[in-house]
Amino acid sequence: MGEYVKIDALGEDALFPAYVAVPSSHARAAIIVIPEIFGVNAGIRQKCDLLAGAGYLAVAPDIFWRFAPGVELNPDIEAELQEAFGYFGQYDADDGVRDIEAVIHATRSGLSGQAPLEKVGAVGYCLGGRLAYMAAARTDISASVGYYGVMIDQMLDESHAIANPLMLHIPTADHFVGPEAQAAIHAGLGNHPKVTLHDYEGLDHGFAAEMGNRRDTEGAELADGRTAAFFAAHLG
Repeated sequence: MGEYVKIDALGEDALFPAYVAVPSSHARAAIIVIPEIFGVNAGIRQKCDLLAGAGYLAVAPDIFWRFAPGVELNPDIEAELQEAFGYFGQYDADDGVRDIEAVIHATRSGLSGQAPLEKVGAVGYCLGGRLAYMAAARTDISASVGYYGVMIDQMLDESHAIANPLMLHIPTADHFVGPEAQAAIHAGLGNHPKVTLHDYEGLDHGFAAEMGNRRDTEGAELADGRTAAFFAAHLG
């Protein structure tokens, strides 16, 4: 269903790849699918394809293109999980937000033969969930969703800049985002007029993965249903 395209990096003389899934009819809006630390792997491509099936132009940028272009990793394989942690340690999230902004510009100019799309959303997972939060605070993205975003508790001083709707999915047993971090997120964002928080009791990091050992189907379907309704309300 999808293809890879090249997108102009923001403020750099470079192009970076992104997987694009195009709907069968005119796109309702665009949604940027921000990967976990495992690259644009089969699960992320499947999320894009599902969004295209729902009528959205879905774009998954290669967030590690500066030092590990094209990497695809499986979190259920220990060696690949450790490789992914290494990339996470190298990654500059400020660069990541600029890449998201570059995708916003590309979709608003017309991407993959599509007419320019003014409404652009984002949905991110793990590291991508953090980037979805950062995009909500630093760009004019129309609506953002973060699943089990990491380190958001350390960036709550940016919350005043969130001008468009943001939804965060928080599994309470997330072993990368502990109870203190979750409490800080609720304290810092719970009363924000643009932010919606959903807790998932007893679920762990990665529960909404499309495939693999981490997926919890019931939790994933609940969260994904909320995400679909959120995007329908704010993107069309």
